[in-house]
Amino acid sequence: MKPAEELVPHFHGHRERLRERFAAGGADAMPDYELLELVLFAAIPRKDVKPLAKALIARFGSFAEAIAAPRERILEIDGATQSVATQMKIIEAAALRLSKTKLLGKPALTSWAALLDYCAAAMARSQREEFRVLFLDRKNSLITDEVQSTGTIDHTPVYPREIVKRALEVGATAIILVHNHPSGDPTPSKADIAMTREVVDAAKALRIVVHDHLIVGRSGTASFKALGLL
Repeated sequence: MKPAEELVPHFHGHRERLRERFAAGGADAMPDYELLELVLFAAIPRKDVKPLAKALIARFGSFAEAIAAPRERILEIDGATQSVATQMKIIEAAALRLSKTKLLGKPALTSWAALLDYCAAAMARSQREEFRVLFLDRKNSLITDEVQSTGTIDHTPVYPREIVKRALEVGATAIILVHNHPSGDPTPSKADIAMTREVVDAAKALRIVVHDHLIVGRSGTASFKALGLL
């Protein structure tokens, strides 16, 4: 029979060392796969998770891309269980909640970097187009943000009257439009430009200001206002 110390799984000490390194230096002291290992510890308490973490990073390219990957694609990886996918989605939700918290109670137009970070976290990696509206009060502080519609990989329906109606319901005096391009390229299309004009016209009739329309992609964010399109 082997001594008791030899019965301790080889990864036991590895987990403690990773936790200590994170406590001492934070995420910057670790490569992506090790940070993902820390996430996976809760989902797989009694198994070496390094091979799975490396497989996830290899498939998706980075920690952020892995965390934001659709559940069904995570489950395609050998060893990725429902518990693993759920743990990764919890981390994604927590990151999104944190980035949104940075906007609450602050004027959106003077917290622009935080707003862009939030929009990117919420939409940049989605595989389908989503159209989101940020509703602002008279001080341009965020009242609420809502996904108005979800479509296909390259189209989502937008209803200007419904957007304006919702703005009135929540007491908004200004809005910021946001949608994503799953292709990764945030360049506005002719359809994007035409749709934005329709929303601006509908909002203007009721004295609701459209501050901007942001298009979010993996390669960055395009601003209609910055491009002279609004």
